[in-house]
Amino acid sequence: MMLEFENVTGTKGKFKLDNISFALPEGYIMGLAGANGAGKTTLIDYIMNDKIRYSGTIKIAGYDIRANHGYMKQFIGFVSDENRFFEGRTPNQNMDLFSRFYTNYDKEIYHQAMKDMGVPGGATLSKMSRGERMKFQMAFAMGHKPCLYLLDEVTAGMDPVFRVDFFKILHKVIEDESASVLMTSHIESEMEQKMDYLGILENGKLIKFGESLDVL
Repeated sequence: MMLEFENVTGTKGKFKLDNISFALPEGYIMGLAGANGAGKTTLIDYIMNDKIRYSGTIKIAGYDIRANHGYMKQFIGFVSDENRFFEGRTPNQNMDLFSRFYTNYDKEIYHQAMKDMGVPGGATLSKMSRGERMKFQMAFAMGHKPCLYLLDEVTAGMDPVFRVDFFKILHKVIEDESASVLMTSHIESEMEQKMDYLGILENGKLIKFGESLDVL
């Protein structure tokens, strides 16, 4: 399994997860649905933030992420509205700076992805639209060839035409890199048509999980 939650329970501020268990196989896209505050972003935080304390186990490719969290982040491609890059620098400048934190970062993959997605590499992030910033983050993530992509509301506000192409890119990544994708979304058609697996969260509890056609 690419991603496993085993009886994960914990509290981060006012947000909690309550006995979450599921398993996402290699090569599939899983969607997380739920109302605002249901726990979607919180669940991703539990994977990304090693300061959060919880009971239970989270595994990536069979490895407990608490054993060596810094190393395991090499295998995660994270895309969200969270600002992890320098606003006053261009995408390419950011890539040059942050790629140093990854072993064997492939700049050719990054530049090709930027070209395929039509993202201008010369404008600073502060002058880019939300959609362009999400595309840049995706291109950056692709450059370090993760086995697990965590995408938090990346398609919200994305051009509907490009959204179709975006899922084509995801499927190509899955096929080429044997990766899996966990993404949150409020777009109902995405949940119905684009996800292989679907989890529905409510007040920090996973009330449904399974293949998307069985859950919806």
